[in-house]
Amino acid sequence: MSAHVINAAGKLTALGGSAQSDGVAAAQRDAAQAHVDLADYRAEVSARIAEVCGAQAACITSGAAAGIAISIAALVTRGDPGRVRLLPQTEGTHPVLLQAGHSVNFGAPVEQMIRLGGGRPRLVGDANQARGRELASALGEGDSTAMLYVQSHHAVQTNQISLDDCVSHCKQHGVPLIVDAAAEDDLGRYIDAGADLVIYSGGKAFAGPTSGFIVGRADLIEHCEQQGVGIARTMKVGKEAIAGLARALDEYTADSEEDRLATYAARNELLLAATSGLSALRIGEVPDEAGRPFSRIAVHAQDVHALVSFLVAGDPSIRTRNHHLDAGYLLIDPRELRDEHVDLIIERLSEYR
Repeated sequence: MSAHVINAAGKLTALGGSAQSDGVAAAQRDAAQAHVDLADYRAEVSARIAEVCGAQAACITSGAAAGIAISIAALVTRGDPGRVRLLPQTEGTHPVLLQAGHSVNFGAPVEQMIRLGGGRPRLVGDANQARGRELASALGEGDSTAMLYVQSHHAVQTNQISLDDCVSHCKQHGVPLIVDAAAEDDLGRYIDAGADLVIYSGGKAFAGPTSGFIVGRADLIEHCEQQGVGIARTMKVGKEAIAGLARALDEYTADSEEDRLATYAARNELLLAATSGLSALRIGEVPDEAGRPFSRIAVHAQDVHALVSFLVAGDPSIRTRNHHLDAGYLLIDPRELRDEHVDLIIERLSEYR
């Protein structure tokens, strides 16, 4: 494969999400060579997803971005077939509340996903600060269709309204709360916190194919499913992706989080130990910026852009996590690395002058 790279950046769509296990790849191959009653198969796998998430129901999607659009559409249409057929046109404005610090671009603007579903984004607070009273005031206007809470490293991490406070305010005003948890790995946290709908990517933390799912209240999930004869027809999911997602979630839930975290920590320790004496670089460890329980290796260089170019230009090309280049460092994410990748990264860093 000519485009093969070593992924030291993490679970990024631009690098193909996750590398799949043999079992996940085989599940997709087997599905590709068979016929199924797609509606029945989708319902069967959706029920399994709901069970592992502790949710009432689930809806399989083509990805997390599709999940946002479908969730908004579900709350705009509320089961009305005529409204489903009209989307993205609507008879009203259907405001969807979004903290200004959560109005991110993950490759496309999150606000665009809201509009695709027939909603109109209404920002709460400022990019660097949002307060509970501002959310209460917006909800108090009485016309909100939903609130979208974005749990992501892209979002501002400080001076924002907490998830628990958003849940409390939304329940007080009877407004459904949607959590975009695309790259998150905790299948129960957001449902347990009181979210009405939660959106995940299947191809990131769970190492499945390009796919996603929505979990939450049964009535709202039913409205999500109804979008299959509307906007979600352009986002339909085939039997191969459903089979791969089902197998990936089975494997993910069978493994222990402790073992996964121990593997990541061991890779970090090896990188730190082997590169600590490099004169051209300063190496350290930093926690995940979104609060997940693992760390990455930070590599500081006098010209970090030159270091990135050096790593990219090698054979194979090494791709790092480059969200902090303006601060003078790149990150090495351990989650998609194999042992031989770690050795090669150490070798390449040692060659940099």
